[in-house]
Amino acid sequence: MRVVAVRRTVMAATAVSFALLATACGGGEGGAAKGGATSGEQAAKAYTAAELEKRVIAQGDVDGHTVKKPGKQDVSDPAGLSVGKAECEPVAQALSALATGKPAASVQRLVVHESAAAKKGMPTMEELAEMTEKETEEAMIDSLDITKTRTSLWSYDADGAAQALTALREAGKKCAGGFTMTIDGEKQQVTKVSEEKLSAGEEAVAWTVGTKQGDATGDTKVVVLRQGSTLAGFSSFNIAAVSRGEAFPQPTAVIKAQAAKLG
Repeated sequence: MRVVAVRRTVMAATAVSFALLATACGGGEGGAAKGGATSGEQAAKAYTAAELEKRVIAQGDVDGHTVKKPGKQDVSDPAGLSVGKAECEPVAQALSALATGKPAASVQRLVVHESAAAKKGMPTMEELAEMTEKETEEAMIDSLDITKTRTSLWSYDADGAAQALTALREAGKKCAGGFTMTIDGEKQQVTKVSEEKLSAGEEAVAWTVGTKQGDATGDTKVVVLRQGSTLAGFSSFNIAAVSRGEAFPQPTAVIKAQAAKLG
């Protein structure tokens, strides 16, 4: 395969990858609801940001995962979110790793898991020159087998956490068929909000959210669980799985580790 053809294939695959990443920056309910807020929850005090920092997932909490504070490109601006259907805003917020309601404090981390193939990276140009176009495409996709999970903690006064989770659950049901949204200037179509089962925290919602932006389509795993007066949100995306049209699992190791730290 000629070098010029290799370069053209790599550039095309990279363009698709960037489009899918834009789509990602952008869950069905799981777990049993506990019947709403108790009197203890109604009297609960929110954690401060400093207290949440002690409870958010940290490097070393999940084997094989890198945990770090998100960069500017990994954080969405709440003011930059608009939704075609007002009742779908909670889903759009969770998809974009934004809080529903008005938490008193919040923190966020970016958790990254790379497959063995992704850790190897792309072949050299010399190696690519010996590959067929199909092999080059597969090598490109293998290098993108990275799952990124935006993990957030939001703490609320009184029963704010329970109310926010109820709003998320109801929005997921109402908006299962999809809606339009714009986040950080990027317009996209949410094509589905499919329920998944998950038992975590005191109660939880979990969805696979399908999105489309231009010709790029993809799925994002979205989970929000409640532990007392705090919600933990997870918005997870894997470009390689989407490129292959394959399903990828919820980031269960990350969810389990974060739930454990909330106790």
